[in-house]
Amino acid sequence: MPSQPSPQQRFEALSLQLPPAPKPIGVYKPALVVDRFVHLSGHGPLLPDGTLLRGCVGRDLDAEGGKRAARQVGLTMLATLLESLGSLDRVRRVIRVLGMVNCTSDFVKQPFVINGASELIAEIWGPDHGIGVRSAVGVASLPDGMAVEIEAVFELAG
Repeated sequence: MPSQPSPQQRFEALSLQLPPAPKPIGVYKPALVVDRFVHLSGHGPLLPDGTLLRGCVGRDLDAEGGKRAARQVGLTMLATLLESLGSLDRVRRVIRVLGMVNCTSDFVKQPFVINGASELIAEIWGPDHGIGVRSAVGVASLPDGMAVEIEAVFELAG
C-alpha cells in the first residue's frame, strides 16, 4: 500500500502563494509552543504584498468574498507555522479554530465564511487530522478593518 503524502508534501503540491508571516502589531507572539501544542494568535487576511484584505461582509464583501478572505487567513496561518516550525510535518492535527467575521448585524453565514480557512486546513492535513472543533462568530469590527480574523490551536507531531 503506497504511503500517504505528508502535510508538507500536500502543501507543496498545491503550489500556494503564501503572504509573509505577520509580525506582531502589539504585545503578543504570533505563535507559541506549549507542551505538545502550538497556539496561533488571531491572524488576518494578509495578502502576498503584505497588505490586509479589508471590508465588512454583508456590505463590502458578499459571503463568497468573505470565504476567500478566510482562505487568505488560512494561508497567513500556514506562513506563521512554517516560520515558527520549519515544516508543516511538525504539526499532527488541528485541534480548535475560532473564526471572527467583520460583518453587518443581519449577516448570518459566518460558518460558511470560516469554511474558507477550514477547507484549506483539511486539504493540508486530510479529513482525519485537518478538521477540529470550531466556532464562527460575527463581530461589529476587527483591527485595521480586516474582514476576518482567525486563531487556532494545533497539536504537534511526535
